[in-house]
Amino acid sequence: MKTEKQKMLSGEYYLANDPELLAERTNAKRLLHRLNVTEYVVGEGTRSILAQLIPNAPANLYIEPPFHCDYGYNITCGDNVYFNVNCVVLDVVPVTIGNNVFCAPGVQIYTATHPLNAEFRRSKESGEPVTIGDDCWIGGGAIICPGVTIGSGCVIGAGAVVTKNIPANSLAVGNPAKVIRKLNEEAAES
Repeated sequence: MKTEKQKMLSGEYYLANDPELLAERTNAKRLLHRLNVTEYVVGEGTRSILAQLIPNAPANLYIEPPFHCDYGYNITCGDNVYFNVNCVVLDVVPVTIGNNVFCAPGVQIYTATHPLNAEFRRSKESGEPVTIGDDCWIGGGAIICPGVTIGSGCVIGAGAVVTKNIPANSLAVGNPAKVIRKLNEEAAES
């Protein structure tokens, strides 16, 4: 029989109040408190905290506090990833971020999702992974919804709500986010 954590990680419905998951979220909150309050100024102390909080990221991950996440260990980052202030990553399942990705202030990445049935929703939730390719810029206040893949080379406009996959080298804006044009076409033509 699967544990609630195993169910969570596989995207099945699980009990978020499971003692093991509560303990892991509490540990993440303690690390986040150190990052967001005690250390706050980015330096060696914050690097040590990030190595514990987000072990699947290289040492050059840069997060400008405050930052919030559920677990941290479900976030995998490539090189040169930057989160500006007030970013939130709800990482109940994997969040995979490529190289050279920049998140402006207030970006929110959600993997957690909930049943539409109100009675079932009282006790269960699930998650759908989010993937962001290389060389993306996510504008301020953008929201990336569960299950979304953003292709490499994309720009997501400020305030966009990304509910569907965005193909590589696209500029997407609005709510819901829509691709308004392809990027880098002029570079490919020359």
